[in-house]
Amino acid sequence: MNRNLAQLGTQLLASWKQLGLNQRVSLVLASSVVIGGVIALAVWSGRSDYALLYGKLSDTEAARVISALDDTKVPYKTGAGGGAIYVPADKVHVLRMQLAGKGIPRGDGVGFEIFDKPNFGISDFVQRANYVRAVQGELARTISQLDEIEQARVMVVLPENRLLLDKDRHPTASVFVRVRGNSVLPAQSVNSIRFLVANAVEGLKANFVTVVDNQGNVLSENSEEDSIAGLTSAQFGARRNLEQYLGRKVEGMLEKVLGPGQAIVRVAADLNYDTTSTIEEKFDPEGQVIRSETKNDENVDTSHTTSGAVVGTGINTGTSTNTPPVNSPVNSTRNQKNVTKVEYEVSKTTSNTFRGGGGLKRLSAAVTVATRYEGAGAQRKPLARTPEDLEKLRRMVAGALGADTTRGDLVSLEELPFNEEYSTEITRQFQKDERWQFWLGLARSLGYPALALGVMIFLLRLLKRTPVEQIPIGIPLGQLQVRNGNGHGNGKGNGHGPGWRKPGHRETVSVEVLNQLVKENPGNMTQAIRNWLAGSAATETSRHDAS
Repeated sequence: MNRNLAQLGTQLLASWKQLGLNQRVSLVLASSVVIGGVIALAVWSGRSDYALLYGKLSDTEAARVISALDDTKVPYKTGAGGGAIYVPADKVHVLRMQLAGKGIPRGDGVGFEIFDKPNFGISDFVQRANYVRAVQGELARTISQLDEIEQARVMVVLPENRLLLDKDRHPTASVFVRVRGNSVLPAQSVNSIRFLVANAVEGLKANFVTVVDNQGNVLSENSEEDSIAGLTSAQFGARRNLEQYLGRKVEGMLEKVLGPGQAIVRVAADLNYDTTSTIEEKFDPEGQVIRSETKNDENVDTSHTTSGAVVGTGINTGTSTNTPPVNSPVNSTRNQKNVTKVEYEVSKTTSNTFRGGGGLKRLSAAVTVATRYEGAGAQRKPLARTPEDLEKLRRMVAGALGADTTRGDLVSLEELPFNEEYSTEITRQFQKDERWQFWLGLARSLGYPALALGVMIFLLRLLKRTPVEQIPIGIPLGQLQVRNGNGHGNGKGNGHGPGWRKPGHRETVSVEVLNQLVKENPGNMTQAIRNWLAGSAATETSRHDAS
């Protein structure tokens, strides 16, 4: 192995001596470019990718994070005016857990960590003020976690504790938000902030939370239930929500049939906010039922006697027994009485109907579908739908909306060409940017390897252009020993081994020398044999011409 390396080094040194000045300069420059490209590729491929550790940090919080990173000897980069800190991607999660254990970052303001240190001897007023500060700080940190919010501050006002309560004094809160990108905060996010603050403060209602953005816009609306403005806002919101729900419902159905972006639906709903209470009683004379029935049976028996004496003193002054005579007649009477009392109940129906506000009085919808086209480019032509197809689509929309013709609902459907120039231009621009980003990323990934490959190809072509005779790797054919009479001659004339060619002798090569040259360098040997044959042929031709 060492012998081969020594032989290779000797051959390279001999080749270097045979090269000219221009060839040496070219070879050095090409080698330097190749080595530099390989080193740059190794450095570029071995560098670590940076990922976002924390963003939207204030200057104070960024200073705390950077100080912690300096202590741990972790490389980092800053961006977005110092509010974003980037670290190697493989260390992001580990660093977040380590910094969280140290309480970094804590966010703007003071939270409930204000009570971590015991404070003895402070007054109740200071304790209450610290509690309000802690609540404000925690709410500000929580609101800042929303994607649309860059920074938030919360101010809470709590009424003083008094012996006599005043119903007109209640907690209030104000929220200042800095919206990311100076955009408009959606109404859903505003309501979320109001309910978040209201549920975090005891006795605070969402109606008494005001939200203001960095552009001076009051984002919260008055939604008090007992105010005219609150009722109007609630009614308008209910109507808007119903119209948006019905519009999305119909558009989703039409997109399945016509395709995305091929239909526009707008719904107008007329709601009735009157509340009515109806009490109705109905009597049915035919539906009589027995309520009670009373039966009373009465039998009376009476009897009396009549004497046959003459009316006078004797009859009035009879014996002491006053017994009628034996032969006196007796009269008897029997009376029977049956009484039945029946009471009937007439059937009665009582209904109490209460109808709240928000009922649908009338519904109307305007639907526009895009015109169909056939062909492409200059051959693109509109293909109008038939009235039967439009009527089918209209019936589909009416069924999805629950339209009632007896109520006066109206559904109109028209086919019109849509303006697609803006969307086409945006799509073309997106495709162009996407292609540019693709090729740029591909060039970054393959730039260094392609450069190294190009330099290597250039070096190989440069070496190929150099004549073979100028790169003496091995023994040149012209310096081989010629064969003597016995076929074993050498330079010393002893007939054993190769020697140098003597001038004037014909160039001949023995089999042993040829095998040795082939083993040492097959490529150069093949070229040398070709040149030798070509030279021999030229010599014979010249001799033939001379003769």
